[in-house]
Amino acid sequence: MPRSDVRLRRSLLFMPGSNLRALEKARTLPADVIVFDLEDSVAPEQKSEARSNALAAVQSGNYGSRELIVRVNHLATHWGAEDLRATAATGVAGIMLPKVETAATLREVREVLTVAGAPVDLPLWIMVETARGVLNLGTIVGGDDALGPIVMGTTDLANELGVSASGERSGLRTALSQCVLTAAAHRLDIIDGVFLDFCDEPGFAAACRQGRELGFTGKSLIHPSQIVEANRCFGISEAAAERARKVLDAWQAARNEGSGVAVLEGQLIESMHVDSARRTLALYKSATNQ
Repeated sequence: MPRSDVRLRRSLLFMPGSNLRALEKARTLPADVIVFDLEDSVAPEQKSEARSNALAAVQSGNYGSRELIVRVNHLATHWGAEDLRATAATGVAGIMLPKVETAATLREVREVLTVAGAPVDLPLWIMVETARGVLNLGTIVGGDDALGPIVMGTTDLANELGVSASGERSGLRTALSQCVLTAAAHRLDIIDGVFLDFCDEPGFAAACRQGRELGFTGKSLIHPSQIVEANRCFGISEAAAERARKVLDAWQAARNEGSGVAVLEGQLIESMHVDSARRTLALYKSATNQ
């Protein structure tokens, strides 16, 4: 079954809310998603300033078609509740929640947002960064009807598991695949974690390929230099788009002839292939029309 929406999320770039220069630069970058970060990249003494900067950026209207997300601090921290209240009614495309481990966290967040006047369908983006979050992910996503993508926090997860977050990531693969499986079952996009060495271009390209092979729909980024490769790797190639066109043409030709069976180059075409082809073309057109 195809995912529930058609939205380009090849590249998800984290930008510190405390860095005004970075927020300005993000207006011109070809990232699909900009995450204004109030959490890990912001020092405690800069939290309030970062919040004000991020919300001003969201409401500025200067970011074109980019999807704008705010990553708030965890509700259990000193800043979490105020982050939610301040962000609730800004028109942000979604709120990213760090280190989600239980469905109860989502219920508590929704309560704060509702009181603050947030839309009932404001998407919550879930970060999976702990072993408990991985194990509980099915219950977590099954308890909220207005979720955005799942985002992997591979650095924290690897640290907790005592394995490497770089290279082949063999120690993370079981957890990553389990999360991809859960995302697919709930028709949600799922974004791979960051690659920390932004000077290692070959390493980053290999990480993108591995992420796509595992089933991720995009890549989290820490530096603008990573955007182009992420967009290329997680995008739709002309060859893939052409194949999708042929699938739809074959399907339509079979229908015109009154046949319930379509065949393309010796392969049986079923309705699931048609749905996938339509999504592929929609994503391709979205990318080429940006």
